[in-house]
Amino acid sequence: MRNIVNFNAGWDFAKDFCAYPAAKPEAFTLVNLPHTWNAEDGYDGGNDYFRGSCLYVKTLKKADLPAADLYYLEIRGANSSADVYVGGDKLAHHDGGYSTWRVNLTDKLSDETEIAIVVDNAPSDSVYPQMADFTFYGGLYRDVNLICVNKAHFDLDYYGGTGVVITPAVEGKDAKVTVDAYTTDLAEGQKLVYTIYDKEENELQKIETTEKQVVFEIENVHLWNGRKDPYLYCCEVEIVEGDEVLDNVCHRFGCRTFKIDPDNGFILNGEEYPLRGVSRHQDRWGFGNALLPEHHAQDIDLIMEVGATTIRLAHYQHDQYFYDLCDEKGLVIWAEIPYISKHMPNGRANTVSQMKELITQNYNHASIFVWGLSNEIGIGGADEDLLENHRILNDLVHEMDKTRLTTIAAVSMCKMDDPYLQIPDVVSYNHYFGWYGGDTSMNGPWFDKFHEMHPTIPIGISEYGCEALNWHTSNPKQGDYTEEYQAYYHEELIKQLFSRKYIWATHVWNMFDFGADARAEGGENGQNHKGLITMDRKYKKDAFYAYKAWLVSPEEDPFVHLCGKRYIDRVEDVTKVTVYSNLPEVELFVNGESVGKKTAEDHFFYFDVKNVGESTIVAKAGELTDEGKIRKVAEMNMDYVLREVGAVLNWFDVVEVEGRFSLNDKISDIMSCLSGKLWFLRLGLKLKKKMNESKKGEKKAGGFDVNLKDAAGSGLMDMLGGFSVLRMSSMMGMMNISFTKEELLKLNKQLNRIRKPKKK
Repeated sequence: MRNIVNFNAGWDFAKDFCAYPAAKPEAFTLVNLPHTWNAEDGYDGGNDYFRGSCLYVKTLKKADLPAADLYYLEIRGANSSADVYVGGDKLAHHDGGYSTWRVNLTDKLSDETEIAIVVDNAPSDSVYPQMADFTFYGGLYRDVNLICVNKAHFDLDYYGGTGVVITPAVEGKDAKVTVDAYTTDLAEGQKLVYTIYDKEENELQKIETTEKQVVFEIENVHLWNGRKDPYLYCCEVEIVEGDEVLDNVCHRFGCRTFKIDPDNGFILNGEEYPLRGVSRHQDRWGFGNALLPEHHAQDIDLIMEVGATTIRLAHYQHDQYFYDLCDEKGLVIWAEIPYISKHMPNGRANTVSQMKELITQNYNHASIFVWGLSNEIGIGGADEDLLENHRILNDLVHEMDKTRLTTIAAVSMCKMDDPYLQIPDVVSYNHYFGWYGGDTSMNGPWFDKFHEMHPTIPIGISEYGCEALNWHTSNPKQGDYTEEYQAYYHEELIKQLFSRKYIWATHVWNMFDFGADARAEGGENGQNHKGLITMDRKYKKDAFYAYKAWLVSPEEDPFVHLCGKRYIDRVEDVTKVTVYSNLPEVELFVNGESVGKKTAEDHFFYFDVKNVGESTIVAKAGELTDEGKIRKVAEMNMDYVLREVGAVLNWFDVVEVEGRFSLNDKISDIMSCLSGKLWFLRLGLKLKKKMNESKKGEKKAGGFDVNLKDAAGSGLMDMLGGFSVLRMSSMMGMMNISFTKEELLKLNKQLNRIRKPKKK
């Protein structure tokens, strides 16, 4: 009988060590798995987190293991590449940091055997990801197990799979469930026993046979129906000899139908089922990517609370436990490989192997509906090698899984007629109009234009969002990193995106703030702060409740939320107070006195409140209340004002001249006049020179490398139109392009000489 022994405890760890087995470190640190060596430096900013080889060593005593014919070491996540040594001999190498893989140890085991794993997250030109806006945490950051099995067992050698593949097909009110078993060394006299159980673990059907494929027929099948009713059956397959069970594998599965319609969006079991949700990165404050089961459970609970019906699991394969939770909760999942940002000519084999692992290991999950081929891979244009790589992946997916669809996440600069949009079954775009260039009003019309141009291609939005930290203002503006602008941004995007049912899925970027060590913006370096919740999961930003108001029914979880509770000191005489609720009416009280009741079909309630002294604000909806305070002050509380960490200049240090430009002005405004365009062209040449110097020094933060074409004509530069010059200069730090204080002051002095065009 199969036994799985957890192998997480008591590993000797040595950082920055790759000489094994020729040499051994002088000193080890004792660690338990899951473990990452970037749990502290992976999100503290500076793009200087350790990337290299580290050594894990543990002695295995055979007497401590159950008796078995074969012993497999199962590694559920080693980022990014790893070598396994047993008794000093190298047994295996694996590339790809997010999937399960196994090594047969049997022939190398003695009474006491040293197991060593060298894990490496150093840069590579053949293993994805290498260029992306997130930290590539190194380590053995998921479980490591020993699987002890009989000689006759379900296959453990094929791309980390379990050897059992379940394919349900709904036909009217019934379902046919095809089960394929892949076995190793099945002997004469041994048979397979297939059993189907319902959700309550009652046995429904059993088939005993020597056949490797069987088909069950379930009458009046109970459908897996998303969050409404995520019903799961279970299939157990056993290898049996006489009365003895030699091996067994058990999987839950769900029966459902779906299609993605270019006009009506996502259709689940014959009914429209809007996919409105979030994206998720797996890391968190204090742990990096080395998460425990309770962390995954908390994440899924928070995602359920916000009302999401879908998650894009970015940008790699996630933990099996999290996919299990998605099955249980009824969430529709986009699963993808980390083929991201920059196509590498030497990386094709790795995209294929990571896709095979993703599908093989996750095929049976009822929650997964689309396989993602790539993310923003066309940011530098789509050459023939890139297109061929996508065709190969698309064909591979359809060969391995005939039940699901393929998709990509394209970036804004990708033209609507780009040939690589024609490869997958459905398409989504990452758009940040209103944060990275443009304004919020551009989002809906862009999708209308795409839908008109490609009426047969289902279109979704795979990323959208803006950053918010604990900065505050009563006059939110694009790029200010305030909680108030993030709330305004998402209010606008909700109204534009959710009203267009042809958009097959919407995924907020991101559910949680996450580590991106190269980032230097927003006043807290090393993180991407677009999350609806902070990286430590302790604070739900106001925008979280904007989605909850739209997505959660009052019957399920009625609530009222008073926005701006961290924004107490305010200078204006009359201040705007915003309330979110999924109830139809909200009443606002100031110091116990009602200032009125309001209804709002869009769930966003706005009140003007006199700001005198200190006031207690209470929002009431039904029997529910939420409370906060505001206080009248003479001058802006500077604790609310963005201060960039390590910034050469902050916006309030910039000299501004009435009627003239400065570093605080948007690039698009500066380029609205001829003198501004000429100035910007000169800046483009300066940036190009700095970038060439950066390349010579082989310093590309996060792997980013921008190809500056004509400064005014480049798609990337068009995206930067919504940035102030100062904000752009600080973000260039992520690409190791830095400006001195003197350089910035000189640029500002040049801008002070350029008159702003008169408003018409």
